[in-house]
Amino acid sequence: MRTSRLRRLGPAAAASAMLAAAFAFAQGNVTPAALIGKPLPDFTLTDYEGKSHTLSQHRDAKGVVLIFVSTRCPVSNAYNQRMVKLAADYQPKGFRFLGVNANKAELPEELAQHARKNDWNFPVLKDTGNKVADQLGATVTPEVYLVDSAGVLRYHGRIDDSQDAPAARQHDLREALDALLAGQEVARKEAKAFGCTIKRG
Repeated sequence: MRTSRLRRLGPAAAASAMLAAAFAFAQGNVTPAALIGKPLPDFTLTDYEGKSHTLSQHRDAKGVVLIFVSTRCPVSNAYNQRMVKLAADYQPKGFRFLGVNANKAELPEELAQHARKNDWNFPVLKDTGNKVADQLGATVTPEVYLVDSAGVLRYHGRIDDSQDAPAARQHDLREALDALLAGQEVARKEAKAFGCTIKRG
C-alpha cells in the first residue's frame, strides 16, 4: 500500500491496513507485481535427490532464476530445451537456475525421470503443499522469478512471448539477465506468464 494513501487514513485505519497487508503476504495473497523491487522471503525446498536448497545460499551469485515447471504441462515442456540453453548460457556467467515444481500429483520420482530425460542442467525442487508458489503468487508453468544478488525480485513473468520457439520475438528473461549482468536496471520488469495452471494441493 502506498505511503500517501496511509497518510490519508487515520492512525487506527492505517495500522489496520498495514496489518492486513502483512497478513496477505503471509497467506500468499500478494501478487507477484507487488513483490517487484523487494527482497523475496527465503525458503528451503528439497530436490528430487533429497538435497535441501535455500534461496539465501545463492547470495554469492549474480542472481537466481526461479522457474516454476511441470513434468506434464505441454507449455512447460515446450520450453525444456530453452530452459536448458538459458542455464547453459548464464550459469557460467554467475547466475543460478532453480526449477520449482508445485504440482501436487508430480512426485519426486517423476521429477527425476523428467529431468534426466530432458538433460536439465539445474536442480528441480519439490514445493510440497505449494507453499512457495503461494508465497510468491505463482499460478502457471512455466513462470519465472529473477532475483539479484541481494535477493531482490527484478523480473517476473514469461521466458519469452511464444510457446513455439521459432516464433518467439521478445526474449524477456534473456533481456533481464543481460541487464543484471551489465549492472543496469531491468527495462521490462514484468511480462505476463502463460501456461498450465499449477495443480495445488
